[in-house]
Amino acid sequence: MRSIVVLDGETLNPGDLDWAPLAALGSLTVYPRTTPEQVLERAAQAEILLTNKVVLDRTLLQQLPQLRYVGVLATGVNVVDIDAAAERGIVVTNVPGYGPESVAQMAFAHLLHHTSKLAQHDAAVKAGQWCDSPNFCFWNAPLSALAGKRFGVVGYGAIAQASARMARGFGMSVLVHTRTERTDLPAGDRWVSLAQLFAEADVVSLHCPQSPANTEFVNAALLATMKPTAILLNTARGGLVQEADLAAALRDGVIAGAGLDVLSSEPPKRDNPLLTAPNCSISPHNSWATIEARQNLLNIAVANLQGFCRGECRNQVNG
Repeated sequence: MRSIVVLDGETLNPGDLDWAPLAALGSLTVYPRTTPEQVLERAAQAEILLTNKVVLDRTLLQQLPQLRYVGVLATGVNVVDIDAAAERGIVVTNVPGYGPESVAQMAFAHLLHHTSKLAQHDAAVKAGQWCDSPNFCFWNAPLSALAGKRFGVVGYGAIAQASARMARGFGMSVLVHTRTERTDLPAGDRWVSLAQLFAEADVVSLHCPQSPANTEFVNAALLATMKPTAILLNTARGGLVQEADLAAALRDGVIAGAGLDVLSSEPPKRDNPLLTAPNCSISPHNSWATIEARQNLLNIAVANLQGFCRGECRNQVNG
């Protein structure tokens, strides 16, 4: 019977999903989390390893002669040395496109947080300010409508496209920037250069993968080209943003706000400047974690492994 080990199962399934379909494929062991010091011992006898964020580097893979398959429980596969795996005949798969709407929904949750000020007014009401108001309503900060504004997306994968659809639903126009010009955009959407997008958009939403070429490309110089009323959203990768520059831009009023689901280091260090920056909302990299998206992720991971057991390759990233 195949030995299947999940190295960090708690993030995907803290107890509200069922591992049974995976257990049906072999002898299953699920660890809630695994430290670097524990990986070798736990993976030693496994033919099949599933990992979300536990790193499987070349040195480790060389010490796992039984290993035949690695399933990454995410879209990004940077936690696995896929070249080393290929050299050893180890199949590596990932899970693409399991929850683009969930991530886009979080981007808009941050955007509405800044434009509708719901949390701020909820706190004011519960502090008694509405009870004491001489008027039937009140607001303690400017409120802003999304209709008629420009929503800019950097990247145009499934999440960016879901975000663009939501933006259109709010009556926003959509600007798109990708490395190469797109001529197949929906009617009314417009491809623009990166400089145009940052200068013209009322909201800039990052949806591109991180690479050495674009690490910290959102820096002081680029932020300075944005409208002072603009909002930056990042549900992609924290390393796309120079965090000290963004914190300074928020403190100095260069832009109006930022909504972030990702930071450069996760969990963040306590001295991360964005933790104390004004007008900056931060969620703990959980935009992907709706129960619907996690169930879909698990379903695809199981289907990937079922395919491997039948001699078929589904979502293989190193073959």
